[in-house]
Amino acid sequence: MPKKTIKEGDKKILESLPEEFKEDKYIEVGARPWGVYYVLEDSPNYKVKKIVVNPGHRLSLQLHKHRSEHWIVVSGNASVVVRNCEDEAKWSFDLPPNESCFIPMNVKHRLANFGKIPLVIVEVQVGEYTGEDDIERFEDDYSRAS
Repeated sequence: MPKKTIKEGDKKILESLPEEFKEDKYIEVGARPWGVYYVLEDSPNYKVKKIVVNPGHRLSLQLHKHRSEHWIVVSGNASVVVRNCEDEAKWSFDLPPNESCFIPMNVKHRLANFGKIPLVIVEVQVGEYTGEDDIERFEDDYSRAS
């Protein structure tokens, strides 16, 4: 198993997490302004993550050119936005626990937690490349560049 990598700037955020999220069973841990992700499996052509979105936060409106994503809600309620890139048609829907959705490659999407408890999802990425740099951002609450 590859060694877990934690960026120096993420250490303060990670130190404030509950004990259940500090276990040494993750391949990679990435703190983000909206919460944190844990890589559970990283194999050629697929990656499995546990994603925790803090209450009142959302990820950027983004798309991926090399992978699709499957989201399964474990706890909390997810708010999902999907936009067709050709005509910008927009779909919004909520996902309660034990529900899932599929986000095709090259489709704009956003995940949000408007609830009062952390949103926990399992994300399965499938594609020829699953690196963190396969993100094209269109809107971002935290002013991150694409």
